[in-house]
Amino acid sequence: MKDERIKIIANNIRAERNRKNYSQEILAEKANLSPQSISQIERNVQVPSILTVYDIAKALEIDINELLKGL
Repeated sequence: MKDERIKIIANNIRAERNRKNYSQEILAEKANLSPQSISQIERNVQVPSILTVYDIAKALEIDINELLKGL
């Protein structure tokens, strides 16, 4: 069973990406990740490192705490 905290991070990433009207491809390019990685993170298939979460937050132009909200 996946850790519920990872699911919260995944949901926060997806919500923030949608708020910015970014596709997974755009977010991936801005975060220097592959679109497949973004997809897997959002589907709770891949567990992102804290550095990856930081890179995603930076790409979304938000504080990393927004992606950790609800933990």
